[in-house]
Amino acid sequence: MRIAVSGSIATDHLMTFPGRFADQLVGDQLHNISLSFLVDGLEVRRGGVAANICFGMGQLGASPVLVGAAGADFVEYRDWLDRHGVDTLSVRISETLHTARFVCTTDADHNQLGSFYTGAMSEARQIELKSVGDRVGGLDLVHIGADDPEAMARHTEECRTRGIPFAADYSQQLARMGGEEIRALTDGATYLFSNEYEKALIETKTGWDAEEVLRRVGTRVTTLGPKGAVIERAGEEPIHVDCPEEERKADPTGVGDAFRAGFLSGLVWGASLERSAQVGCMLATLVIETVGTQEYTLSRGLFLERLTKAYGQEAADEVRGQEYLGEEPLAGAGPAGSAYRVRRSR
Repeated sequence: MRIAVSGSIATDHLMTFPGRFADQLVGDQLHNISLSFLVDGLEVRRGGVAANICFGMGQLGASPVLVGAAGADFVEYRDWLDRHGVDTLSVRISETLHTARFVCTTDADHNQLGSFYTGAMSEARQIELKSVGDRVGGLDLVHIGADDPEAMARHTEECRTRGIPFAADYSQQLARMGGEEIRALTDGATYLFSNEYEKALIETKTGWDAEEVLRRVGTRVTTLGPKGAVIERAGEEPIHVDCPEEERKADPTGVGDAFRAGFLSGLVWGASLERSAQVGCMLATLVIETVGTQEYTLSRGLFLERLTKAYGQEAADEVRGQEYLGEEPLAGAGPAGSAYRVRRSR
């Protein structure tokens, strides 16, 4: 099964300010702010929902096709993804714009000042899925994640027109979309992904109740945070999958992307929906135990050990049979983010 994952590709530039923003603000001058903060550190991390999902799938040997737009500064990031099993040949490289970038400074009280530059992401609307499919010998599913809004609409319509199954997963873009846009991106989806809050927001904005949504999509997958995930299909009993026990909680960023990576990898293997969700929850747990969205490393022994503990021997035996578990460790051995992370200290 060949899956293309469309969505954002970005880098996060994270800085820390040792003081408090509030101490630098003058009440009667807030209309005329001009401030510069001397920061103690800088970390540059890979991100973007499509790239995060593809990284996880690549780690699991699922050979995902990344579909999105980036700038000429994408060279090092592309090399990283290529080394971790991601097909990046369908990434559009802008001739004029940089890769999307989130720049954020956090103070001693954990307050944040941030900006998001969309950059090359706006050119994702120019990508035609037919060309992607022709290059790789056909597409069995297109996962349409948060991206340039016009790109999301175009990819969805092209999937409908060409009869390509698609997964709707608008996540961060949901807040800006109205009911008509959401209905257009949802109707006819093979899979609909959201978290619990987004699930309620989708129903509120579209005017569709839960039963109506299930009549319009094949499978609805809702993540429930520490309570795991639930899978719903019209006329069938819901499938609930619990999360494995966490060893620590380091950073929740990218956990939803990791779940999707595991779930989609299960589909590639031909696993059941329940087993796919178990792999998704297991991968999400490993990510929450690591700082950063692509900083984790998968090893055969640890993955199977944790999977056995969480879901039993039968689950581990089924996953053990997949080709990706043939070597120890998996792609990305060693500190996964060490080659890219940048730190500056004064």
